[in-house]
Amino acid sequence: MVVAGAAARGPRSSIGRYLRAVEAELDLRADALDERFGRARPSLGSLYLGGGTPSLLPAPAVARLVELVRTRFGLAPDAEVTIEANPGPDDRGDAGELRAAGVTRLSIGAQSMNDAELRRLGRRHRMSDTAATVAAARGAGIPSISLDLLYDVPDQSVATFASSLEAALAVAPDHLSLYALTLDDPAAEGLTGPTGDHLPPSPGALRWRAAARAEQDEDRAAAMYELAFTRLAAAGFRGYEISNWARPGHESRHNLAYWRRDPHEAVGPGAHAFDGVERRWNAAHLAAYLGALAPGDGTPPGLPPGAAETPDRRAAAAEQTILALRLDTGVSTDEAATGPLAPHLAWARDAGLLASIGDGRVALTTRGRLLSNELFTKLI
Repeated sequence: MVVAGAAARGPRSSIGRYLRAVEAELDLRADALDERFGRARPSLGSLYLGGGTPSLLPAPAVARLVELVRTRFGLAPDAEVTIEANPGPDDRGDAGELRAAGVTRLSIGAQSMNDAELRRLGRRHRMSDTAATVAAARGAGIPSISLDLLYDVPDQSVATFASSLEAALAVAPDHLSLYALTLDDPAAEGLTGPTGDHLPPSPGALRWRAAARAEQDEDRAAAMYELAFTRLAAAGFRGYEISNWARPGHESRHNLAYWRRDPHEAVGPGAHAFDGVERRWNAAHLAAYLGALAPGDGTPPGLPPGAAETPDRRAAAAEQTILALRLDTGVSTDEAATGPLAPHLAWARDAGLLASIGDGRVALTTRGRLLSNELFTKLI
């Protein structure tokens, strides 16, 4: 969820009311879990504050949210507590205060380490801001630092991407997430209705996306990915997931829970939760969220609008296999040979998209990672 402009700063800021709404939803969701499982349920192993720019929140508000989660849900003593941050000087927050609030991992939306590309993407920060944010986080003692980078950006060449990647490595992050720039229209995909988990893009954003899409190139994107795969391995990073690389011990525990299909709770506009069987999401519209959880007429807060779905057995099996194949640990050889999706996985092995990795498992090859969408479409 992103709140910007007057809604995030100044006398018309919605942040105070938004925080009250989030805290109310945390209580309501915790009450439901207490009723279902009791207070003896396991403590959380991770807490993730994002998307958007939660580093805009005052550090005492971050500390209050962390403490509320600890009180109502439980946080393991060694829990990973991540907060997302934009690296601009007005957006990054105070690293020392965030560390004191309990943050153990900073995920920085660098997007690029090339100032021309940042301008093309409409970002306000510059490469030097990312370096300064990493330095501040290190100085504050935040144990794990991650950078997000984009590739297949308009006007980006393989050479400029390689330079951006080298600049990112030069600031010595512990984790890198590399994503191809996605320019889909969520409205066209039916994701922006009253219970949808996306907001409709503005007309200007749609025009920018259409123009940028025309400048993308699949072969160039594949070359960028292969370059990153080789360079990051040489730098000591493990490509533990299709889009994520980490130094040993710095894999994102929170995101691993998603890919392993572990149950997780979630609050906020557009947030997705999973209890092991049912997937639930909140609608993305902020006004409806605030109206339900922070009503201005004195009525008690209620759960926000949203929806839920329970995948059938085949869909659940496909989802589990797809998520497992995103990881470098892959799936068991037995599952690949005898499971319900075995014919498709046999095709993938014959096509060089899957290969044995030892210990009775198969995983995507580099070519398989590049063509994973084609494989996953067959598995659905």
